[in-house]
Amino acid sequence: MKFLSILTIIFGFSQCGSTNFETNPPFQIDSAEYHSWVGGVPGVSGINVQIKLKNKSAIAFNSLYFRKKSTKVEIKDASLLIAHYNTSKRNKPDLILHSDSKKELKNKIPDPDKFPFELKENEAVLSYQLGGKTRYIKIKDIKKQNRNSFPKIQ
Repeated sequence: MKFLSILTIIFGFSQCGSTNFETNPPFQIDSAEYHSWVGGVPGVSGINVQIKLKNKSAIAFNSLYFRKKSTKVEIKDASLLIAHYNTSKRNKPDLILHSDSKKELKNKIPDPDKFPFELKENEAVLSYQLGGKTRYIKIKDIKKQNRNSFPKIQ
C-alpha cells in the first residue's frame, strides 16, 4: 500500500507542468515576426508579434505566450494574428515605504513570476479553442524585424 501511494505521488508530480503541443493544428502558419517599438514619451515601449496564416481560419484564437508574458490575440482578416506586449517602465505602481508598517498595507502584493512554458527568446506558444478544449501550438524561429520609433512628444 505504501509503495502504491509513493508511486502515485511520483507519477502525479512528473505530470505537473507538462503541456502537450499540437503537432497537426487545423491551420498553417505562413510566417511569424516581432518588432519592438519606442513611443514618443520617455519610458513608453512595447513589442508587437504578427503571425500570418496561410489561409483564413475560423478557429477561436486565445492568447500568445512570448518572452515570459501573455496577452490576448487580436485577429485581423481571419489570416493575421497580432499580439501587443507593453514593456513600458511608466506603468509600474508606486510603493508606499514608511517606517510605520501599517501604512504599507495598501501596497499591492506582487504576483509570482509563474510562466507555464520554457521558451527561447524567438519562440512563442499560441493557444486556441477547438471542440471546447484549449490547445497549444509552439511557434519556433520568430523573425526579428527592425525597431519602430515614434516621434518625441514635447
